[in-house]
Amino acid sequence: MPALTPEDPTALPRVAPPPAGRDRAVLGVVDAPTMLEGEGFQVRRATAGVDLRYADPFLLLDHMGAVEYAPGEAKGAPDHPHRGFETVTYMMDGELRHRDSNGGGGLITDGDTQWMTAGAGIVHSEMPTERILAAGGLFHGVQIWVNLPGAEKWTPPRYQDIRAGAVGLVASADAGAYVRLISGDLGEVRGPGTTRTPITVAHATIAPGARLRVPWRPEFNALAYVLANRGAVGSEGRPIGEGQIAVFGDGDVIEVRADERPEGPSPHLEVLLLGGRPIGEPIAWYGPFVMNTKQEIVDAIDDYRAGRMGSIPAERAGPK
Repeated sequence: MPALTPEDPTALPRVAPPPAGRDRAVLGVVDAPTMLEGEGFQVRRATAGVDLRYADPFLLLDHMGAVEYAPGEAKGAPDHPHRGFETVTYMMDGELRHRDSNGGGGLITDGDTQWMTAGAGIVHSEMPTERILAAGGLFHGVQIWVNLPGAEKWTPPRYQDIRAGAVGLVASADAGAYVRLISGDLGEVRGPGTTRTPITVAHATIAPGARLRVPWRPEFNALAYVLANRGAVGSEGRPIGEGQIAVFGDGDVIEVRADERPEGPSPHLEVLLLGGRPIGEPIAWYGPFVMNTKQEIVDAIDDYRAGRMGSIPAERAGPK
């Protein structure tokens, strides 16, 4: 997993929970069902079994891979619209090429993140590169949908290209775990992602037998999704493994521990940590559109069909 890895975790800033912090209890651990997306690639939809009241402002978390593609096997998501929310694509292995009707885009690879604010409406695509199509290779990433409050749903589309080296890095108190902050903050370290909704998105790597115990804003929801290996969540030590998501209750400290005897090719527990301030507004959701009312969904479909969300420009001929 070549997502950004520090040479010496002991040299990173440390984060410790407040001494009087109240641990968040684990409300449940849910399996992520497998389904097909785009041109037919498999995802594990971690939020499918989660009550969205406990995930708000997150709408969707899809885990893509890890899968080893043979030449010609890689699939993507061709041109399609969005309105009313943000998409966050974080690639740990492999590469995707993003293009959109607003002129944004680029290569997302090995620890990079593309953060697209669909806002009032955009058309985009995420497709494997010609190199991956020709040679195959390892592919592993996640896509997250982050809702926008009603007042922000009509904001102009925006694209953020977050390179792997730009993420914030922080270690646990004993440096047995380190965290890559894509957005939000832990301690004095902040991630580079600019958000319309206050959230934290982070990828933690925890050594065998180590514990990550960090402060978490009490007004935020809290989720932990396991990308690889096994461990436990909460001070009560609820077991959790790859493809499962933990939902936390109220409090201001979350805890994740790695098994002492890990399974799989990597010894580390890999966990995605998500949290945000709930929006608490009505949700009208139809396919790639997430609004507040049914009429706004009808309008979104009409606008897309009429071409008012734009189209992705034709590519110029030349080397790729």
